[in-house]
Amino acid sequence: MDIDKMFKLPALPAGATKRKFPDAPTEEALKRFRPEEPEQPAPSLAPPANGKGKGKAATVSEEEDEEELRYARADLPDEEDADEDGRFFGGGLNSEQNQILDIFEAAGDEDSGAVTMTLPALRRQLGRFERIVAKNAEQRGKYPDDPSRFIESESDLDSALKQFLPLTQNPPLFYPELVKSGAIALLTSLLSHENTDIAIDVVEVLQELTDEDVGAEVDDLLEEEGEGSGGGIATKTRMAMGELIDELLNNSVMDLLVANLGRLNEEEDTDTQGVFHILGVFENLLSFMPPLADQVAADTSLLPWLLKRIAVKEYDSNKQYASEILAILMQDSRTNVMRMAELDGLDTMLKVLFQYRKKDPGDNEEVEFMENVFDTLCSALAQPEMKKAFLEAEGVELMVIMMKEKLLARTRAIKVLNYAMQTEEGSDACERFVEVQGLKTFFAAFMGKGGEGKRKKLGATSSFEDEEHLLGILVSLFTNLASDTPARIRLIAKFIEADYEKVDRLLEMREVAETKLRAVNREITAERRVMEANREEVSDEDETEWYLRRVDAGLSSLQNADYVLAWVCMEDDGAMMHARILLDRKNQTFADVIEVLEELKENVGDEEEGGEGEAEPNVQKMILEQLIAFLAGLLG
Repeated sequence: MDIDKMFKLPALPAGATKRKFPDAPTEEALKRFRPEEPEQPAPSLAPPANGKGKGKAATVSEEEDEEELRYARADLPDEEDADEDGRFFGGGLNSEQNQILDIFEAAGDEDSGAVTMTLPALRRQLGRFERIVAKNAEQRGKYPDDPSRFIESESDLDSALKQFLPLTQNPPLFYPELVKSGAIALLTSLLSHENTDIAIDVVEVLQELTDEDVGAEVDDLLEEEGEGSGGGIATKTRMAMGELIDELLNNSVMDLLVANLGRLNEEEDTDTQGVFHILGVFENLLSFMPPLADQVAADTSLLPWLLKRIAVKEYDSNKQYASEILAILMQDSRTNVMRMAELDGLDTMLKVLFQYRKKDPGDNEEVEFMENVFDTLCSALAQPEMKKAFLEAEGVELMVIMMKEKLLARTRAIKVLNYAMQTEEGSDACERFVEVQGLKTFFAAFMGKGGEGKRKKLGATSSFEDEEHLLGILVSLFTNLASDTPARIRLIAKFIEADYEKVDRLLEMREVAETKLRAVNREITAERRVMEANREEVSDEDETEWYLRRVDAGLSSLQNADYVLAWVCMEDDGAMMHARILLDRKNQTFADVIEVLEELKENVGDEEEGGEGEAEPNVQKMILEQLIAFLAGLLG
C-alpha cells in the first residue's frame, strides 16, 4: 500500500513546524494505533475525579459526560449510511483510507494532549471542583487521624486543580466566569490547606493564571487569521486579568502566600519549588500592578523574609528570585526604602556583597543575583537618609576595595559610588572617597587599565555604561569638593600628571558619546520633518520624548564629559591649552562645549525647595552659568 500515492499532501511553507511521520507505517505501528474496542468514548473535558484511572461507580458528573457523548454521536453518520463502496456520503474515502487517517489523527491527539475548553464545560468543571473541595473537607473533618480515609479525595482535588490551567488560553471568556462563580475564594482558601502539596498546587495555578504572557495565544491566532493586531483582545485580556487580580487581593491572597513561605521547608524539593512559584506569583502581581509594591511591603511580612532569604550563605535559585523581588519592591519607592532601613536592610546587602570582593559569581544566574543586590542598593541610595547610613556602614570603603580587585563586582561598585556621591547629600561620601585613596583606583578604571581583558567575562557590563558611571563620579567630585581643599587639589593634580593623559581620555569619551548621539539626532530630525510635512503639531510631550531618547543615546555622557572638561580648564591653564589643541584637531572649539552645557542648563530646574518650603536657587544651574561664562571668555 503506497500512502504517498494515496494522499498528495501540499508542501509545507518555509519555517513551518509540524510533526513528521515515517513514509509508510509498519504493521507494529498499525497495531499500536488500532482501537482495542469497537467504540471509543470521546475525550472528556476533565480526567477522572480520583486522578488514578481506576474504575468506579458512575457519578452525577459522569452521567453529564455520557449525555454529552450521546449528543456528539448524534451528529456522526452511521456505518449503514456509507455507500456500497464503503465511503461516507460526500467523503470520497474508502475504508482503507479512513483507517490510515484515523492512525494519523490518533497520533496527533496523543501528541497534543489538550482539549479545547468551552464556557459550559468550565461551569460543569467548577461545579465538580466545588463538590470535590467539600468532600475533601468533610472527610478530613471526620477522619483527621486516618489519612487512608481522605487520601483519595486529596488525589481528586489535586487533579481538579490542574484543570484550571487551560483557562489561560482565553482569559476574556473564562476569567470573568471564574470570578463570578466564587471559585477564587475557594482557591485562595486552599492556600491554608493542611496538605502543603495542595497549597503548592494552588500556587502553581495562580502563577499560570496571572502570568504576563496569558492570552498571547489568542493574539497570535488573530494575527495569523488576518484579523488585525489583536489590540482589542489584548485590552479585554488585561481587563479580565485585572478583575481576577482584584478578586485575589480581596481574598487576602498576599497574606496567604507569605504565610506559606513561613511553613514550607526548602530542604524538601517539592517545597523548594513551592517557594519559587510563590515568588513567581508576587512577580506577576507587581508586574501587572506596580503600585502594589508599597502595599505588599506595608501589609505583609514579605520584605523581612526577602532580606533574610538573600542573606542565606548557600546560593540557589530561590535566593536569586528573592533578590529580584526585593529589587522590584525598592525601585522608585521611598516608602519601601525607609521600611527596609528600619530592618537594617542596608547592612544586610553590604554583607551579602562582601563575599564578591574576592571572587566572581559561579554562573549567569548568580551574576543576576549579585546584580539585583547592587541595583537594590542603588535604589536605596537615591534617598538622602540612606547616603548617610551608607557612609556610616563603611559602604564607600567596601566599594573602593571592590574596585581594586578588578572582578565583575568592580563595575557595579562604580555604579553604587556614582549614586552615593550624587547631590549635595553625597558631599561627605565624596570626601570619604578621596580619604580612603579612592582616586588612584578610580583613575585606573577611568583610563581603562586592568579591565579590558575581563570585558568578555560572564555578565560583563558594556564599556559605554561603565564610562557613564565614571563620568558621573567625576561630576559629583567637582561639584561637591570645596575649592582649595586638599581633596580638590588632589583631584585636579590627577588631570595634570602624566602629560595631561586624563584630559586626553576625557576627550575620547566625549567623542564616543558624540558619535552615538549623532545617529539618534538624525532619526529625530527625520521624524520632525515628517510631522511638519503632514502639518502635525509638535507637542511638548514629543519634545520631551525626543530629549529623553537623546539622553539615553549618549547626551548624558556628553554633558557630563563637557561639565568635567569645563571645570578642569577653569582650574588649570595648562589643561585648558591642552584641551584647546585637542578640540582644534577635530575642527571644534569651546563653542561646541558651550552649546552642550547651554542645553543642559535649560533642562535643569530653576529653583529647589528649601527646608521650610521656600524656593532656593538651583546650585547646579548657578555652576553651569559660571562655567559657560568662563568658556565664552576663552573664545574672545
